[in-house]
Amino acid sequence: MPGTNLTRDEAQQRARLLTVDAYEIDLDLSGAQEGGDGDGSDHGTFRSVTTVRFDSAEAGADSFIDLVAPAVHEVQLNGEALDAGEVFKDSRIALTGLRAGRNELRVVADCAYTNTGEGLHRFVDPVDQQAYLYTQFEVPDARRVYASFEQPDLKATFQFTVKAPEGWTVISNSPTPEPSDNVWRFEPTPRISTYITALIAGPYHSVHSTYEKDGRSVPLGIYCRPSLAEHLDAEQIFEVTRQGFEWFQEKFDYAYPFAKYDQLFVPEFNAGAMENAGAVTIRDQYVFRSKVTDAAYEVRAETILHELAHMWFGDLVTMEWWNDLWLNESFATYTSIACQAYAPGSKWPHSWTTFANSMKTWAYRQDQLPSTHPIMAEINDLDDVLVNFDGITYAKGASVLKQLVAYVGMDEFFQGVQAYFKAHAFKNTRLSDLLGALEETSGRDLKTWSKKWLETAGINILRPEIEVDAQGVITSFAVKQEAPALPPGAKGEPVLRPHRIAIGSYELEGGKLVRTGRIELDVDGALTPVPQLAGTRRPAVFLLNDDDLSYAKVRLDEESLKVVTEHLGDFTESLPRALSWASAWDMTRDAELPARDYLALVRSGIGKESDIGVVQSLHRQVKLALDLYAAPEWRETGLAAWTAETLEQLRAAEAGSDHQLAWARAFAASARTDEQLDLLQGLLDGTEEISGLAVDTELRWSLVQRLAATGRADEKAIAAELERDKTSAGERHAATARAARPTAEAKAEAWASVVESDRLPNAVQEAVIGGFVQSDQRELLAPYTAKYFDAVKDVWNSRSHEMAQQIAVGLYPALQVSQETLDATDAWLASAEPSAALRRLITESRAGIERALKAQAADAAA
Repeated sequence: MPGTNLTRDEAQQRARLLTVDAYEIDLDLSGAQEGGDGDGSDHGTFRSVTTVRFDSAEAGADSFIDLVAPAVHEVQLNGEALDAGEVFKDSRIALTGLRAGRNELRVVADCAYTNTGEGLHRFVDPVDQQAYLYTQFEVPDARRVYASFEQPDLKATFQFTVKAPEGWTVISNSPTPEPSDNVWRFEPTPRISTYITALIAGPYHSVHSTYEKDGRSVPLGIYCRPSLAEHLDAEQIFEVTRQGFEWFQEKFDYAYPFAKYDQLFVPEFNAGAMENAGAVTIRDQYVFRSKVTDAAYEVRAETILHELAHMWFGDLVTMEWWNDLWLNESFATYTSIACQAYAPGSKWPHSWTTFANSMKTWAYRQDQLPSTHPIMAEINDLDDVLVNFDGITYAKGASVLKQLVAYVGMDEFFQGVQAYFKAHAFKNTRLSDLLGALEETSGRDLKTWSKKWLETAGINILRPEIEVDAQGVITSFAVKQEAPALPPGAKGEPVLRPHRIAIGSYELEGGKLVRTGRIELDVDGALTPVPQLAGTRRPAVFLLNDDDLSYAKVRLDEESLKVVTEHLGDFTESLPRALSWASAWDMTRDAELPARDYLALVRSGIGKESDIGVVQSLHRQVKLALDLYAAPEWRETGLAAWTAETLEQLRAAEAGSDHQLAWARAFAASARTDEQLDLLQGLLDGTEEISGLAVDTELRWSLVQRLAATGRADEKAIAAELERDKTSAGERHAATARAARPTAEAKAEAWASVVESDRLPNAVQEAVIGGFVQSDQRELLAPYTAKYFDAVKDVWNSRSHEMAQQIAVGLYPALQVSQETLDATDAWLASAEPSAALRRLITESRAGIERALKAQAADAAA
């Protein structure tokens, strides 16, 4: 039985047989405010009527259409009524005896609202008690709202007609029409895939503008709930959006392909955003309720630009099957960062620093797991793709695209992209279509490049090999490339790859590390000589992969390492600092640098770090190193030293600055002594002040959550804070604080609400899990290791994918770093017979324990 799965073979067979022309979808959401039609189900249902016209290549052929629905009332194929009870089984409606040529199918069903962020999500705002709806269809969830041929290469036009409650607004892919009797009749879309169709409905607040270019005016809209309207900085969002329109249209040489562009900030969204054609949904945490650092605005801008880039790459031209998901996401990631870096007037020209510091770190971590896979992964079915939204797909793929741009040249790259869009507009493609276009414009043979970069897994290590004479003159310089063995359990063999890199030379001038030279070259094979450097005087530091052109782990030579260790914060530019920080973090994770030495390195250099995104990443990494990689007997010493550092930096930071806020959050995350916790309490109740620090809504919750986790804030204190912030965000924060309390009763209550019940909405479940797992409550959490393995398979089999993955990953006993945890995991893997997707997630979590044990041993030996 296929369940809700779909194999690639089935999709290919269906695509060979069918050509889909048009959908007409009629949805009755008039009962949405009450939760549906009152059928007694948890979230209610709505009537869905789908009419789809499609052609069959063969007379008498059989196929199927996808639908996930509690009830199907009517199925008509070419005017003939079919027995719904017979033909609707296992999320499919069987279609037998198709006509050659045109067929018409009509399906009447009751579909279900969800609270999981999949399909049509229904949320009630506690502020106004109004319901708000939005769809999320990637990968296979359009079938939860209407009957659909659920695969990306069966494009069609979509015409929505929606009945909604009085006073609501309804938004879809096509421009919003004037309603008649609360019925909204949208014009048909261009030919697009099912997964980027969208419907957003509710009494949303909106702000409107336009983008004007070459006589064309594109309507722009921004939407959020009224309870967030006072915080909506629409003009900043429009500014970033217009910057993206300007830069992408120039680089792609193709006008924006849809009739309007709406951005909708929606509640309880699982991802960052979704590229629905002309109707992008974005998590509404990006409407900032309190002061945030510039790093948060930069991340939001990258998200906005990422989704806008998808309007061309993904929506206009769409992958044929999900094995090219990486290309879809990597292209959007690369071009969004490039837009921030190069677009005139951008506020974030340092965006490649952020990329090196966050995306690349994510990629390196993912690529060293047993589940590592080639960028172009083998996607045999939907179950495969659902766990493949990972650091390989997004971050390594984007890193390799950056390498490809360096390899073929930026102008040649975009010339190839322009030809690609023109040739394949509103169609489906494979990777070879893009590479063929790039070969034409660059003259480079990309077949070998593709085979080594896209079809193999793992990371290369680049090291300098330098010989110097007595006078300090270089006699030989070469770049050594290594291909370490893949992690145990990973498929494939290690491989050396062609790299395009820069080698930077840095000198100490006035206490600062200044770049004095740069060479760009191709590195290939085990050893690449660099004759240009022979005969020159050795600088203080050589930095391989300067400017972060390639994807590789980089090691410093002994002399450079000494200088960088003493002067890491003294690079005049942010990118080489970020590369050095990333290298140090990678060495810590690889047990080459003890956690205590990493802490010392960060403490010596972080005060000089100007890039706030880097500072905040270092905060997270130090805390992770101390929690997981420090020797247990030294951990408390390290945490005490770090917390003292955070308080010292907080008091020294410029009043009202981003750095002050970042250090306040870092201090709140690790305060531990009575004196430190008294300060948190004082900041919360106003008896203590730090000049310039605004203790606003979000920071207050950070203080409450830490006080709750240390036993200083009880249920009464949490309830009082929730009374101050009676919003959905406040409810989530309160759920985290309650689950964080250091009592057996609080843990049992949190566990039961997540594992033994399935009533929590996705965002609240995530909040409870975040509170439940506290790094200084290991003993309290120890009994839950066995409980986890007893429950996780049943949870996986009974919950939706998003909800099950939250639990499988979030509640794995990652803090119980011991051989016993490894043994318990191995025993479960050997006996439980989990699905491939669940096995992958548990195996990844197990690898974290193994890595932590090695790092703790290295730290203990230091």
